[in-house]
Amino acid sequence: MSEKKMVKFIIQRQDSENAAPYEETFEVPYRPNMNVISALMEIRKNPVDASGKATTPIAWDMNCLEEVCGACSMVINGKPRQSCSALVDQLEQPIRLAPMKTFPVVRDLQVDRSRMFDALKKVKAWIPIDGTYDLGPGPRMPENKRQWAYELSKCMTCGVCLEACPNVNSKSDFIGAQPLSQVRLFNAHPTGAMNKAERLEAIMGDGGLVNCGNSQNCVQSCPKGIPLTTSIAALNRDTTIQSFRRFFGSDHQ
Repeated sequence: MSEKKMVKFIIQRQDSENAAPYEETFEVPYRPNMNVISALMEIRKNPVDASGKATTPIAWDMNCLEEVCGACSMVINGKPRQSCSALVDQLEQPIRLAPMKTFPVVRDLQVDRSRMFDALKKVKAWIPIDGTYDLGPGPRMPENKRQWAYELSKCMTCGVCLEACPNVNSKSDFIGAQPLSQVRLFNAHPTGAMNKAERLEAIMGDGGLVNCGNSQNCVQSCPKGIPLTTSIAALNRDTTIQSFRRFFGSDHQ
């Protein structure tokens, strides 16, 4: 009888926000089409390390399991990505898992992504509606604009682009490519454009466009292939125009 094939994982763990990180090694029985999350589920069912020592279940975030929610981001073999779409067959072993270092660790592979959501609040990444009554149909978006805006709307707020960016770190206020691209998305909407100047002003100060180093790591790492650097280039043009409007006292759109 042949020996059962095993998959080896080396997982960086952290018991709490202020605890020191450490590594544990696990072996999981292989099965075809296994992804990283299914392996983590196997470890959670039987939290025993490779030496046979009992340990605590691993903590990580997940939700949709089909690369839509963005919750299961982690660093896999040195690269930030979604663990639901990371297939074991396509990964070099041993498979190393670690939390994204751009965000504070909650526990093990689970991180606090509040930084991203705070940035979305800063840039007002929504379309405000005055009241809850029926306002009737809004203005239509031209089809050619709708097509590229749809690409921007695929963003999952997963944090991978921030993790890949060398300019997003604990010593920087840079909000990163994700909220910047959302500014472009909402400014492109016919109703959202009413607050265009306000959003542009929000990204013209500290932590905004000026902090982008143009490394282009964000667009290379985005799981959805969103044209993030194209958005940043477009916003550079828009903010230049906005600065002229402000200088000449013409902030209206």
